[in-house]
Amino acid sequence: MLQDAASAIPRIGHVFECVIPVRWGDQDALHHVNNTVYFRYSEEARALLYMQAGFPVPGEREAVLAHASCDFLKPLMYPATVVVRLEFKRLGRSSMEYDFIIERQDEPGVVYARGKNITVNTDARTGKSCAWSEPELAGYARCFVAPGGQLREP
Repeated sequence: MLQDAASAIPRIGHVFECVIPVRWGDQDALHHVNNTVYFRYSEEARALLYMQAGFPVPGEREAVLAHASCDFLKPLMYPATVVVRLEFKRLGRSSMEYDFIIERQDEPGVVYARGKNITVNTDARTGKSCAWSEPELAGYARCFVAPGGQLREP
């Protein structure tokens, strides 16, 4: 790979952040955000990442979720706005791994949930994995920035 192209690869430890309002309907019978909704928040963050990287869904290539895990550390309550931070961890031939954390916007540094996602780049027609292209990697590199970068509103 050319030296210049190396700068067009997401860097380990760089982050993509977005804010998402907690909706009344996100709550369960115990009046806190249902555990399934945390996965929706990370899903929304991934969808925003893909869009901002220049890869609309649906498209010719799709990043398919291969792994998702979440540790629920503190209950979220309505009303709130959450910050979802995807931290880039690893790039494979066709896969990408990132950790996520969910915090309340008004409580920076207080982690409500943390987890891990692995996505695999696939050809939408065949469903088979395919290697990342240079434009795809450059798009993701633009979105993953050094920690403390600007938050993205949905």
